[in-house]
Amino acid sequence: MRRLLQVFEHERLTRRPDAMGRFLSEIELARLYDFNDRHDNKYFTGIRDGVKFKSYVGVIQIGGLTIEVLPKSDRNNGEKSEYSVWHSVLLDMLRICKKINVHTVSETNLRKRHHSILELYFEMYLDEVEVLLRQGLIKKYRRKAGNTPSLKGQILFAQQIQQNLIHQERFFTKHQVYDLENVVNQILMEGLLAISELTQSPSLNQRIAQLTVLFPPIRRKEIQARHFQGLGDDRALSRYQKALNIAKMILLNYSPDIQSGRENMLALMFDMNVLWEEYVYRMLLRVKIPGLKVEPQNQMRFWENTTLGRSRNVRPDLVISMPTADGLETFVIDTKWKVLDANFPRPSDDDLKQMFVYNAYWKSSRSMLLYPTTFPRQEVLGHFWVQHSMDEVNECKLGFVGVLNNEGRLNLEVGHSIAEKLKLSLSPEVPIPVN
Repeated sequence: MRRLLQVFEHERLTRRPDAMGRFLSEIELARLYDFNDRHDNKYFTGIRDGVKFKSYVGVIQIGGLTIEVLPKSDRNNGEKSEYSVWHSVLLDMLRICKKINVHTVSETNLRKRHHSILELYFEMYLDEVEVLLRQGLIKKYRRKAGNTPSLKGQILFAQQIQQNLIHQERFFTKHQVYDLENVVNQILMEGLLAISELTQSPSLNQRIAQLTVLFPPIRRKEIQARHFQGLGDDRALSRYQKALNIAKMILLNYSPDIQSGRENMLALMFDMNVLWEEYVYRMLLRVKIPGLKVEPQNQMRFWENTTLGRSRNVRPDLVISMPTADGLETFVIDTKWKVLDANFPRPSDDDLKQMFVYNAYWKSSRSMLLYPTTFPRQEVLGHFWVQHSMDEVNECKLGFVGVLNNEGRLNLEVGHSIAEKLKLSLSPEVPIPVN
């Protein structure tokens, strides 16, 4: 039986049913604990008889249970309708940030009712494999050792004596063959088999069965990260790239059942802080203002120890430069996927110290800590206290941009909102409302 549980980041799931009837079985909880241990408690925190999720979003499947961890930019109590809204927001954000390929998944497919985000990835993968099989899989040279009816390649004398002493018409050689048995096709095949173990969708299982029949007979291979790294930048594999990217996500995060009574597990999780930063960057790229330049992850050297041969860099999320009448003006933005107190928004000391350093290194008089919100917020301006020169402008603003538009969908005007904020006066006497 398939179960879908939708939770927001920082929510809890335990073995006891909550107000919405959500719960974990003993086996499911044990698998989550195992997964968490293997990943240094990265995705959630183990609590008594349950887990508390962190700021990672995505999907986890354990046997017939699928858990979707959704983003949320406010602290309002979650209602059922809100989970549907933020499910769509996450899908759109993944698509825009290229975690779901925009050319592979049509708008219709994104709106189609899938059991979970994971099924969307499965369907994308099957679409790609189907296209590759129709075009013809790639062949490569490989070394093969075995008996042949004619002498070719290098004869292996020890095996020849051992196996062909009375069969002198055969030759045991090591030679090259040009066929479909290569690591690329083996990755595709293992991806199909992993999905067949994970999905309980009859339509997807039917498609997997059809594609498996069309696949050439090749030996199975246990795929690891080094196999993907070994592919390099082979141009011949350009048409494989989408399928390989999805296969990598699936196979490197797949934990098959290796003990009796346990469940297969797959987790595809994304750091919401990184996803939010990427989304804001891509939205700013859509803003067409002459001379506007947006640079992500710009960095400068901050500290160096020549004896140890080590250094530290400072790296703001976004550096924006814009021509003005007085020359080129630089703004530094650091995106924060955090919920600040609505009545008394207060950034952390570490965040403010970070912004002070950014202002100094990039010679920026204005910087912004950018937070998400779902309702109008007054923005707050603060001045850094520069003791040696109080005449120098050194400001940091707490900015807020709406994640949702008026229709309750992902706001695609975030870039324009930020551009307006950069052009507005930062006078502290006039609070700036967020649309």
